[in-house]
Order: sequence, then structure tokens, then C-alpha cells
Amino acid sequence: MLKGTTIVAVRRDGMGAVAGDGQVTLGQFTIMKHGARKVRRLYNDRVVIGFAGSVADSFTLSERLEAKLEEYAGNLQRAAVELAREWRSDKVLQKLEAMLVAMDKDNLLVISGTGEVIEPDDDVAAIGSGGMYAMAAAKALLYHTEMNPAEIVEEALKIASSICVYTNENIHVEKV
Repeated sequence: MLKGTTIVAVRRDGMGAVAGDGQVTLGQFTIMKHGARKVRRLYNDRVVIGFAGSVADSFTLSERLEAKLEEYAGNLQRAAVELAREWRSDKVLQKLEAMLVAMDKDNLLVISGTGEVIEPDDDVAAIGSGGMYAMAAAKALLYHTEMNPAEIVEEALKIASSICVYTNENIHVEKV
């Protein structure tokens, strides 16, 4: 299974950013790719997502979310809830091993592998193997600096990459 990544998202003062590293790992010992792009824009560039987990599963979920965004006219919360509902009830989707972070101008959501939709209390979300390192760094930077969201997510990923072997410094940032 191809996996191993870190995604982090931050909102501050009406702005937001999502960042992901570029490493794809096969098993526990082999780096297959350094420059994968795991952060992308959906729905006329109004929604930014980052995904972690199995590559094929992540693409499947991002495609499903995009279809739900189309179905619900770009309403991210509604699309995420409907995706989660479908995820829980569909026997094929239940086997997918992936998570998504999704952000638009009004929302920051984590869509989990168990079909949950979580809106973080403090405008910071992170997933993946280095997610907790990146989240801790992002929270410290958010609370104790004046950095903007793009600067915070980039620096948080750099910190995570210095700790997590499944995270690299090939960072891609998308702003909202």
C-alpha cells in the first residue's frame, strides 16, 4: 500500500491555507515519490482539500467529494455530510483507507476514515502520519506569532518533516 503523508490547515482573520508534503511511501521502508501533490482545488477553485492515506482511496474520496460539491452547489458542509453518510453505508467505501481536510472561505472540516465530519474548534486541522506534529507546531505558531495561514502551514510542515520519517520538505500550499 502506498501511503505516508502530512496535511495541515489553518484559518486566521478570514484567510486560510492548506499544505501537504510530497512524500509517498511504500510500506515502512521505501520512498516511492518525493513530489506528489496531495493538496488540490475543487469546485471552481473555491474548495481546497488535502488527503492522506492510500493513494487510490484518497483519489476516490476526493472525486466523490467533488461530485457532492457539484450536487449541492458548492455547499461544503452539506457535501461533506452527504459524503460521510454515503461512506458509512456503502460497503465498498467503508473499506477505503483515507482522510480528507477540506476548506472553503467559511469552513474547515476533517472528513475521517470512519465517515465522520469534524469541524475543529480552534481553526487548525491536520491528518496523516505527521499530522499531530504539524498540528502542534501550527497551534503554537497561530497562538504565539502574527504569521499568516500560508506561512504557518508551511513552517508547521517543515517542523513535522524534521520529526516524521513519512513527511518531507517538498511542500505544496494552497490559500483560501
